[in-house]
Order: sequence, then structure tokens, then C-alpha cells
Amino acid sequence: MQTVDINWLAIIVAVMVNMAVGMVWYSKSFFGKEWAKLTGRKLEDMSKDPAKSYTLTTAGAFAQAYVLTHFVTYAAYFYPTYNNFSVGVFTAVWSWVAFVAVPQGVNTVFAGTRKKLWAINTGYFLVVLLINGVLLASWR
Repeated sequence: MQTVDINWLAIIVAVMVNMAVGMVWYSKSFFGKEWAKLTGRKLEDMSKDPAKSYTLTTAGAFAQAYVLTHFVTYAAYFYPTYNNFSVGVFTAVWSWVAFVAVPQGVNTVFAGTRKKLWAINTGYFLVVLLINGVLLASWR
């Protein structure tokens, strides 16, 4: 099996990218108002326990970047003719389809939530995975 050399600085940057995209994505200027309306919440509700929310979000972003580092390493190994950009995009899109879009789609159907909420939430992860896939594939 291909060994994975972990670039911890790249993972930290990927976590920061994840957090920055989330702050913009769910801001009032982008999708925050619509997200709040679709979930029946107020944007102010999101900051009631910021320490807990941001700790969990940061831990999740860290786990996601760590696993994505492994995925891009394996993809680069199995597709040696792909350049780093292609490996990052390829890995990000397939990871998003398998681990975000489909499970969230199933949840949307069974929970009876709006497709627009699915698009907002999964769109965020697609953007994060694309940026971080390319970042982590290029910075190994």
C-alpha cells in the first residue's frame, strides 16, 4: 500500500480554508439568511454556544483534511498521469458524491426537507473539498 506522508502545515491551511469558506458561505451576504429560513432558525441562534460549535467544526474540518490527504495520495498513486490539479479535483468530486451529496440527499428525502437546503449545505462541502483537494494534492 502507498504510504502517506502527512504535511501538517497543509492540513492546518486546509482547516483554515474550511472555516473561512464556512464563514462566508453561511454569512448574511451569501446563503445565511436563506439557510436560517429553511431551517426555521435565526442567524443569531448560531452563536449561542460558539465555543462548542467552532470546536466541533474545527475538529470535523481537521478530520476531513486528514482523510482527504490520504485520498489524494492514493489517487495520485493510482493515476500517475494526472497532474496535481486533476488529482485534487477528481478526488474532491468523487468524495463529495459518495460521502456528502448522496447521504445528504437520502436525508433530504426521508426528512422531507427542501432541496434548496440540500443545495446550500452540500454546495458548501463541494467548494471546500474542491479547494482543499487541489491544495492537498499540490502540497504533498
